[in-house]
Order: sequence, then C-alpha cells, then structure tokens
Amino acid sequence: MTFVVTENCIRCKYMDCVEVCPVDCFHEGPNFLVIDPEECIDCTLCEPECPVEAIFSEEDLPEGQEHFLELNKELSEGWPVITEVGDVPEDAKDWDGVPDKLQYLER
Repeated sequence: MTFVVTENCIRCKYMDCVEVCPVDCFHEGPNFLVIDPEECIDCTLCEPECPVEAIFSEEDLPEGQEHFLELNKELSEGWPVITEVGDVPEDAKDWDGVPDKLQYLER
C-alpha cells in the first residue's frame, strides 16, 4: 500500500509532509508534490502533517480522487526528490479547498 497526494495539494504545496518522510519518497513539481508508490513504506507519518488534508492512503482515497494514484506514480518518475521544506506559494491559502484544481497542475 502507498499514500497518495491528491488534488488539494495543487497550488498549495505546503511541504510539511516532506521532512517527516523516512524514505524520501516525495517528489516536487512546479506547483504540486507527489509520492513515489514504489518508495512509500506506508508509515503514515506524512498524512497528519498536511495542513490542507491532501494526503490519503490508497485504500481511503476520496471519491473522484482515485486517478491521483496513477498520477503520483507517473509524475514521481520524472520529478526530483524533495527532502527539505521549501518556500510555500504566497497564495497557497487562497487555493485550499478550491475544487477542480487538476486543470492548474503544472508538469
């Protein structure tokens, strides 16, 4: 099993989750983070660290967010690993909870 970063992370990208990951399975894109499902050890440490509640176990993905499992896998193959918290986008709070953010995902 793995954990999955879902839509609410798009344009929020807080990165609190990154520092608690013991296996460095987070990868960073321009405005989104993903988890490499091959590296994730299901430790559950990242989920409670996400201030926008965008991380779920693959078994508990919200309805309509199931495709993010495959998206995390795909994007983690090309994006660099991130191990330290970086700068949060200035407008991150404005994007928390905004629906249909997939159209804003920058690859």
